[in-house]
Amino acid sequence: GLMSTSHNLDKLIHFFESISQENTVDLKQIYTEDVFFKDPFNEVNGIQHVITIFDHMFHQLDQPRFVVTTHVIQGDQAFLTWDFLFKMKRFNRNEQCIRGASHIRFAADGRVSYHRDYWDVAEELYEKLPLIGSVMRGLKKMANN
Repeated sequence: GLMSTSHNLDKLIHFFESISQENTVDLKQIYTEDVFFKDPFNEVNGIQHVITIFDHMFHQLDQPRFVVTTHVIQGDQAFLTWDFLFKMKRFNRNEQCIRGASHIRFAADGRVSYHRDYWDVAEELYEKLPLIGSVMRGLKKMANN
């Protein structure tokens, strides 16, 4: 019922807001074995792949963390919006922020069986990495001449 979905969602939010390099293995308590997970860069089936994606995130970025800003529940599904905050390991040391949203479906046992992330990759990357943006615009100009 709705109460259990609400409880499961609270658990999920708490997990994501406190995820660390040490506890990615605990994703097994959050996701089903055969979870479907999709974001702009990955589309995988299975918990082990999801763990790999998060391990990779910690490897690539400094102090990545999620802050969940809103959530809506409907039946066994939920939609949440979040800020993803991180620092680049090699580039400038300012904290970056990507805003996105996730569509979640819960299995009967309360774990997540479906997780799809939505965010505007182009907008975020152009904004965060002005250099890439200007290179791309330069290429576009050349192509149009």
